[in-house]
Amino acid sequence: MASVSRGGGGSNPHGLRQIGLDQIWDDLKSGIDHVYKRQSMKKNRYMELYTHVYNYCTSVHQSNQGQQRTPTSKSKKGQPQGGAQIVGLELYRRLREFLKNYLENLRKDGQDFMDEIVLKFYTQQWEEYQFSSKVLNGVCAYLNRHWVRRECDEGRKGIYEIYSLALVTWRDNLFKQLNKQVTNAVLKLIERERSGETINTRLVSGVINCYVELGLNEEEPTSKGPTLTVYKDHFESHFLEDTETFYTRESTEFLRQNPVTEYMKKAEARLVEEQRRVQVYLHESTYDSLARVCEKVLIEKHLEIFHSEFQNLLNDDKNDDLGRMYQLVSRIQDGLGELKSLLETHIHNQGLSAIEKCGEAAHNDPKVYVQTILDVHKKYNALVMTAFNNDAGFVAALDKACGRFINNNAVTRMANSSSKSPELLARYCDLLLKKSSKNPEEQELEDTLNQVMVVFKYIEDKDVFQKFYSKMLAKRLVQHMSASDDAEASMISKLKQACGFEYTSKLQRMFQDIGVSKDLNEQFKRHLQNSGEPLDIDFCIQVLSSGSWPFQQSCSFVLPIELERSFQRFTTFYGSQHSGRKLMWLYQMSKGELVTNCFKNRYTLQASTFQMAVLLQYNQGDSFSVQQLLESTQIKQDTLVQVLQILLKSKLLVSEHDENDLQPCSVLSLFLQYKNRKLRVNINVPMKTEVKAEQESTHQHIEEDRKLLIQAAIVRIMKMRKVLKHQQLLAEVLNQLSSRFKPRVPIIKKCIDILIEKEYLERVEGQKDTYSYLA
Repeated sequence: MASVSRGGGGSNPHGLRQIGLDQIWDDLKSGIDHVYKRQSMKKNRYMELYTHVYNYCTSVHQSNQGQQRTPTSKSKKGQPQGGAQIVGLELYRRLREFLKNYLENLRKDGQDFMDEIVLKFYTQQWEEYQFSSKVLNGVCAYLNRHWVRRECDEGRKGIYEIYSLALVTWRDNLFKQLNKQVTNAVLKLIERERSGETINTRLVSGVINCYVELGLNEEEPTSKGPTLTVYKDHFESHFLEDTETFYTRESTEFLRQNPVTEYMKKAEARLVEEQRRVQVYLHESTYDSLARVCEKVLIEKHLEIFHSEFQNLLNDDKNDDLGRMYQLVSRIQDGLGELKSLLETHIHNQGLSAIEKCGEAAHNDPKVYVQTILDVHKKYNALVMTAFNNDAGFVAALDKACGRFINNNAVTRMANSSSKSPELLARYCDLLLKKSSKNPEEQELEDTLNQVMVVFKYIEDKDVFQKFYSKMLAKRLVQHMSASDDAEASMISKLKQACGFEYTSKLQRMFQDIGVSKDLNEQFKRHLQNSGEPLDIDFCIQVLSSGSWPFQQSCSFVLPIELERSFQRFTTFYGSQHSGRKLMWLYQMSKGELVTNCFKNRYTLQASTFQMAVLLQYNQGDSFSVQQLLESTQIKQDTLVQVLQILLKSKLLVSEHDENDLQPCSVLSLFLQYKNRKLRVNINVPMKTEVKAEQESTHQHIEEDRKLLIQAAIVRIMKMRKVLKHQQLLAEVLNQLSSRFKPRVPIIKKCIDILIEKEYLERVEGQKDTYSYLA
């Protein structure tokens, strides 16, 4: 920076010289003219202009009261020391006048221009003026820092830093006169671009840059950053109106001539285009308002058309178009509600239809039933994940729809019970986990069990599933028919994760019993060896804890003499190991192998204990009546008849009577000409009445268990609440038990009455439908 000399003067007590504005103005104005004519300037010339301003600002003008300030002993920040005073008002006025004259001449040049010509003129002049004004601002840096800052600090209005003064002067002398034709020209250019033409976007961005810069903060003239008022009022509001008009016309016309699917592609492209428009040449603050206008016109106004088309897209499995519609409609607040509702109804109907198409097969074959459900779920789960972006609302719609058709469909109606679904699912698990020639590989089995859990999630009567699953698991374990212990454990783990420890506690104890029984058999074998009196037959036992296994107590039965010794030896051994425990023998679950010596070939028959008891009678003779067999075995008559029918069907026994109508006097003989291609023959097949009775007893037990669970829930709630109204109690019971099953209201009322009788609670006198807990 050039140094400024301060020579002494007789008339100046402070030793500072006076510099009049007229002394420097001609040269300063010449330099400023030079700047605004965009001619290059050397550094030393720039410094001369800066020095002119500095010298004038720090000069003393005794006669100029408008610029004279009384010196104070305190020095302000940035104010020269030693008594020098800062002046600048007259210089500021001349600069303002210079800029005004410059712009008035400029306006005369451009006032008749229109369209692109006015844009070229306006943007070019603006860019050059903006650059020149920044140079001028640098020349006047000292004036800005001191005089302008002080004037503003003291609350003087209408004083700006020189660059801001240049902007205000442009706004008042050029922008106000030309802004309508400039804005209209910009809007026309944007419309031409929307119609497919290529435009010079620099013309638009130049105007936008100017409008943004002109948004000065009048309250804080020295503050940084525009307020966007000029841009918003003089461009954005008109631009948004034009946008709405353009797309209203285009969307209506396009939909009249094209299918909705094509319209969605068009709308999608337009939204991307408008986003790009903001990025390329508009101010970023416009994006939200522009997006709202476009969404209202392109999407919201056509929602009804979208809704009706949504159903067609679902029917035709147009997943890409569904995804496109979701992306568009999700932009509208609360716009997805109708789509979710339509999706739920569609999935529900598809599920019902799929099950109904299977007919009898779904009712009788668990695999067909469960696979049909899974196919529907898999299809629409994939749709929700891809087309609907796994949106929580659409996931909920899928879940609701699946819950509805799985718990109430053609199969459940045929069975007249919502419990049919959990029963069939449990039977499907049994098919998967039971030993079979069709057992899948371990990984495939694990994947299938995961699929089972998908269906399980939607089952309302989870207690029904538990009962049936428990019975089937028990049989698999007792009969050593599990395909894989790991798979069994994995399934129990999945159920535990879904429903908690209590749900699977008995299943886990059943597993433990099987392990304990293996050890017990080893101990019994060692005991026999040590005693020196081994048994003459292979004998294996399973001891099950009575509270964990879903088996009924055995009916009366006379054990064959051949098995009596094994029975007695084990009972004595177990009694010595566990004093106080009582063994209850489940003969109906027991089985064994008989080796034949009476036929041409030597066969090994795998038989139930009841079948063994009947066949062993034929060691005493070749023919017996039903009555004789009844007396010797003590098996119940209806059970014995079924045992005999199975033996007749397998051709081990023959009868002159109709095997389907056996009477006490019917005589059955051993068929000595029996032949079979296999030497090991399994005749241990389930009896019909056994299966039917088991299903009936299972459902009966479920109802009994439910009543106990409801009563327990009522007591828990009342113990905590002490006093509760009837409707509130119902609501809390339903809420507590909904994860296991949906209790019916009449049953809950019945349970309340039972608990009142048992004096767990009482009705409050004088208060309608209110109960209190009796401690």
